Amino acid sequence: MSYKVEQLPDSYGFLGEGPHWDIETQSLYFVDIKNATLLRYDYKENKTYSAKVENEELTSFIIPVENEFGKFAVGCGHRVVIVAWDGKAPIAKVERIAYTLQQGNEVCKHRFNDGKADPRDRLFAGTMYGENKEWKRCGKLYRFERGQPMAVVRSEVTISNGLAWNEKTNKFYYIDSMDYEVTEYDYDFDTGVAINPKEVFKHAEHLPDGMTIDTDGNIYIATFTGHTVYKVNPSTREILLEIKLPTKQVTSVAFGGPDLDILFVTSSSYSDEPPPAGFTFKVTGLGAKGLPMTKV
Repeated sequence: MSYKVEQLPDSYGFLGEGPHWDIETQSLYFVDIKNATLLRYDYKENKTYSAKVENEELTSFIIPVENEFGKFAVGCGHRVVIVAWDGKAPIAKVERIAYTLQQGNEVCKHRFNDGKADPRDRLFAGTMYGENKEWKRCGKLYRFERGQPMAVVRSEVTISNGLAWNEKTNKFYYIDSMDYEVTEYDYDFDTGVAINPKEVFKHAEHLPDGMTIDTDGNIYIATFTGHTVYKVNPSTREILLEIKLPTKQVTSVAFGGPDLDILFVTSSSYSDEPPPAGFTFKVTGLGAKGLPMTKV
């Protein structure tokens, strides 16, 4: 298969993450975690805008809020906050706090990492504990739903990462990076409950990070140590395609574009990786389409 990889303009982030394609604005939203920055790639303009979140040190994901234009749920350290941003201004402001982790004296060491809305608008966001390879299995994957207390979906997590759902098969896919695998759950879309975990993909060499899914149910797994996005059939566990990127630390993936057939890929320049590390890319010619991403 012939595919093409292109770098998005002005899309650099020290630790790019959390891509979310918004159909309404035809924009790709993503973050630079370590610089507490929100970014928006405008597809029609072929231009990227960025904004520092005022008074924050970290931003781990960005998801538009349903029926509140210009409002976003953003992971900021140990909190989920609602941020107001017009998509162009250089500063974004925290409007209110939605959720705060309660971890006693250890709260400063826990932070949110990857987050995404399921097809029923629930927010799933996981945490990690520690930095610089001092990982502890103390993180959790949480489910947030309006009118309900936050629920723990999975405990004893190291680095909570990729999330994807398949409504046709009632499955939920999840990555705890230090397990080097993708876990599949039976998923109840009415309740948001995930049960019966089983491994459907494992790679001993490359650390899995973010993840997405296409309309055929194939999952796309970014690898933080492998220059590669793996396209995998979770039913057969077969690697269908290895999508090579011009940088080592591939952090996450999302389908977007007018026809949802462009795979957007974020990356990191962590540990002084050379350019084009840290930029976001678009991959075309894959012959696959993604599913519309959901707001919260």
